[in-house]
Amino acid sequence: MRVRPGRGSRPRTRRRPAHEDAVDAFVTGVDRGRYRCWLGDRTVTAMKSRELGRRGIVVGDRVRLAGDVSGQPGTLARVVRVQPRTSVLRRSAEDEDPAERIIVANADQLVIVTALAAPPPRPRLIDRFLVAAFDAGLEPLLCLTKADLAAPDELLAAYEPLGVRAIVLSRPFSGQLDRLRALLAGRISVLVGHSGVGKSTLVNALLPDAARAVGAVSPVTGRGRHTSSSAVALPLPSATGGGWIIDTPGLRSFGLGHVTADRVVSAFPEFADALAQCPPGCSHLSAGCALDTWVAEHGGPAEAARLDSLRRLLRSREGPDRTDRHESEQAGPDG
Repeated sequence: MRVRPGRGSRPRTRRRPAHEDAVDAFVTGVDRGRYRCWLGDRTVTAMKSRELGRRGIVVGDRVRLAGDVSGQPGTLARVVRVQPRTSVLRRSAEDEDPAERIIVANADQLVIVTALAAPPPRPRLIDRFLVAAFDAGLEPLLCLTKADLAAPDELLAAYEPLGVRAIVLSRPFSGQLDRLRALLAGRISVLVGHSGVGKSTLVNALLPDAARAVGAVSPVTGRGRHTSSSAVALPLPSATGGGWIIDTPGLRSFGLGHVTADRVVSAFPEFADALAQCPPGCSHLSAGCALDTWVAEHGGPAEAARLDSLRRLLRSREGPDRTDRHESEQAGPDG
C-alpha cells in the first residue's frame, strides 16, 4: 500500500541561492541540452540549472557557472545565471509567423557572406539579413566571395547607397585576409549566408585548426549543401586582436515576421527624404506613395531595385509573396 507523503515542513520561498562562487563564462555551443562554455583557458560542459526555468540559452550568452568547472572529461557544471544580453539576432520560420527564434546573443557585427557565383548572389536574402542586422543593432559587413568567378561591381553598386562596408575575396585567400582580420579584431562577429557561399571555407582560412566541414555546390541545382548543423563560436588569435567569430548553418530563407513594418522601412535609409513626403498612413505599397515619384526623379536602376526589394519585404508581412515562396520551395527547407 503506497502512502502519500505529507507536505514538507520547509516553507517555500522566492529567495534563490546567491552562488557567490560562480564563475563567468561564454557559451560557444549548444548541443541537446548541453552547453559548451569558454572560461578563458579551457572549455567546460554545463547543463542548465532548474532555477532558470524555461529561459533559453544560446551561443554568445554570457553566463555564470557553478559546480565542477575543471573541464575534465566526464565533469558537468551548472549554468546558474544568464547575464543581460546586449543584442539578439532573431529570425522567424516564416514571414507570417511572428514567433521569433534567437540565433545568437551579444554579437556586435553581422558578416553577410555572399558568393558572386556558384551559387549566384541573392540580393533579396541580403536585404533580409540587413533588416535583421539593423533591427538587432548589429553593424553589417558585406563579404563577397568567389570574385575569381564573377565581378563584384554590380552588387557593390547596389549597396553603396546604404553605406554598408564591404570586402571582396577571391580564391585562393592567400594575402587577402589581413583586412578581414582587422575588421573582425576585438569584436563578436556572426557569419550568415546562403548554403555554399563559403562560410566554412572562410572560417578554416582564418582558423586552420577549426576544421569546419566544407561542402560542394550541387552541379544539378546550383545550390550549396548544408555542412554546418549548428552555430558555434570560435576564438580569434590574440596576436591579431582577438575577438570571436560565430559560424552559423547555411540559411536558405530568413523570416522577418517578428520585425515591424516601421523597422523594415528604417533599414532603407536612402529613402528617408522621400518617406517624409508620403501621405499619413501610407503603406508604401499603393498608388500615391512618394517613393515612386522620388525614384522617377532622382533615382536610377539601383534605386528602383532597392525600392522593389523594400516593397517585397513589406508585402511579405501581409502574406507570402509568390515569388519568394517559389524561390524558398526551390531552395528546400531552412538550414
